[in-house]
Amino acid sequence: MEEIEAEKSLIEKDVKERMEKTIETIRTNFNAVRTGRANPTMLDRVEVEYYGSPVSLKSIAQISAPDGSSLLVQPYDKSSLKVIEKAIVSSDLDLTPNNDGEVIRLTIPQLTTERRKELSKVVSKQAEEGKVALRNIRRDALKAYEKLQKEKKLSEDNVKDLSSDLQKVIDEYIKKIDTIQKQKEKELLKV
Repeated sequence: MEEIEAEKSLIEKDVKERMEKTIETIRTNFNAVRTGRANPTMLDRVEVEYYGSPVSLKSIAQISAPDGSSLLVQPYDKSSLKVIEKAIVSSDLDLTPNNDGEVIRLTIPQLTTERRKELSKVVSKQAEEGKVALRNIRRDALKAYEKLQKEKKLSEDNVKDLSSDLQKVIDEYIKKIDTIQKQKEKELLKV
């Protein structure tokens, strides 16, 4: 009996961890979507080729937002200015870096209404991908429960109870995604 409880709690723990990672991924992806205001987290996904290996920009430079419409990138090593500039240009951020030999300045252009709507669609797509990921996690957990049932470790009623509990958890996480999505869309469409 203890073995069965241990397996059930292992499945539940795995489900929760994977769902939390999904929520974190969505938050990270949403932070990278520009809202017209300068935010250092916009550069979180920028990878720089530094001494032959890819590293995150924030690990080799200090990023700050001196005002609402610009970002300032100060590399810890001035010799990396060119590779940082190249990484920003090749990223999907659509920003033009201004390198003065000391720091890189990024001016964040105001978003047009059309661009805001496009970004809103991107956010919706990312949210839907997150929900699909949650459903896949649910599917994996259900398969694990069914496997336990086939091994005669769980009864059919136990599997039904666990499935309905799992559905409640999934619904909770889908609500979290919806909340994060609404928040980001509100941020995007605010003029």
